[in-house]
Amino acid sequence: MHEEAMAAGQSSMRSRPAVTRWMKLSLLGPACLVSVGYMDPGNWATDLEGGARFGHQLLWVLVASNLIALLLQSSSARLGLVTGLDLAQACRASYSPRVSVGLWILAEIAIVACDLAELLGSAIALNLLFGLPLVLGAALTSLDVLVILGLQRWGQGRLEAVVFALLVIIAGCLGAELVWASPQLSQLGGGLVPRLDRESLYLAIGILGATVMPHNLYLHSGLLRRSGVGSTDRAKSGALRRSFWSTALALNLALFVNAAILILAASAFGNRNPPVVELGEAFHLMSPILGASGASLLFAVGLLCAGQSATVTGTLAGQVVMEGFVELRVSPWKRRLITRGLAIAPAIVVLSLSGPGGATPLLVFSQVVLSLQLPFAVVPLIRLTRSAELMGHFASNGWTHRASVGCAALIVTANVALVAYTVRSLAHLSSLLAAGLCVLALASLAFLAWVGWVPLRGEARRQAAPAPPCLEGLR
Repeated sequence: MHEEAMAAGQSSMRSRPAVTRWMKLSLLGPACLVSVGYMDPGNWATDLEGGARFGHQLLWVLVASNLIALLLQSSSARLGLVTGLDLAQACRASYSPRVSVGLWILAEIAIVACDLAELLGSAIALNLLFGLPLVLGAALTSLDVLVILGLQRWGQGRLEAVVFALLVIIAGCLGAELVWASPQLSQLGGGLVPRLDRESLYLAIGILGATVMPHNLYLHSGLLRRSGVGSTDRAKSGALRRSFWSTALALNLALFVNAAILILAASAFGNRNPPVVELGEAFHLMSPILGASGASLLFAVGLLCAGQSATVTGTLAGQVVMEGFVELRVSPWKRRLITRGLAIAPAIVVLSLSGPGGATPLLVFSQVVLSLQLPFAVVPLIRLTRSAELMGHFASNGWTHRASVGCAALIVTANVALVAYTVRSLAHLSSLLAAGLCVLALASLAFLAWVGWVPLRGEARRQAAPAPPCLEGLR
């Protein structure tokens, strides 16, 4: 008996390091899924235009946006790990039904804008690789729901492995492009000095919207809300540390991708007049300028992988938002078709009227829309993670809370500046349209102020709620 007990104890001790390693790696998968949204085709469009038009001037915007993303994604992970609720569920429990519905509608708008970027990016990549017309490519992207359903049936581990493989391909393609471009490292330091002007403001906000994405805040909390880290404070503290470093590692990979695109555009197209701001034009010029026959091919392959990987996480985020806010459970293929249907209409209209030249401007516009929607996810997140009733002693305080509030203030200020600039521009064309935009902006600010100051309801429960079907099948 004594020997058997000793053997069992030794076996337990041998298995404990394996369990510990698994727990450390288990939070890296969700971080990789979230990081996909930070390198989707919308990022490619804004980074390409930023580098081609302004050189390395906006490199600091990428770095600052990545730091903001790390802070906010860590807060989202904290909410999910500590409370067992995703951001949408916590909003529904803590705000009145009217406020929750408003936040839900705004979150859906952000998801449609994100899906529009994925649709256009995949259509452009299919056009560049196989010569498919953009309208046909946009229509074919509706079939990617079959891929998503297949990946979900595999379970979360294999889904994360597929997405990670796509991330490696994207990073490898852009890494090779950078080697061929041979950028001057001495010029990169100047790009880290913050500066903006009227011409670069619109694009800088587009980069912010492309980097810090609203739907990712919902997704991260949803992926970690039932991560099995344990119910003790010690287990949660360890999980929070592992989640932070996993998120930092994944987002730094996304920063490398975004910076690579901007630096590549600055090195290859920075001196051209007019500047190269179309993804298709960049594809055709990449090989001749860099002197590498495979440069254009790698550019298109990376773009296609970015669009398809972002499609997976966009669909998961859409399900988390719908099920969390209104408790409406929709099968993944129905949810995917609804979102893609709302995104494909403006894409086909613009592509039909303006041709390939309208694709990239529409991509950049979708990222500006994401930036405008971002405060309506950030402000509730800050309030909920600050709530001691909801978070207990894991509530954010001190420098973390002050930094989060500062980030939110920066995002709102940048958006207000963009709206003011747009109103002044529209005033020369249509005073009625400019006045309508002013009214819409003021109403949005009033709603945001209400979300930021209205007392939270006491109905937010700290116990874990049932997992949405879209995530239950991944565990």
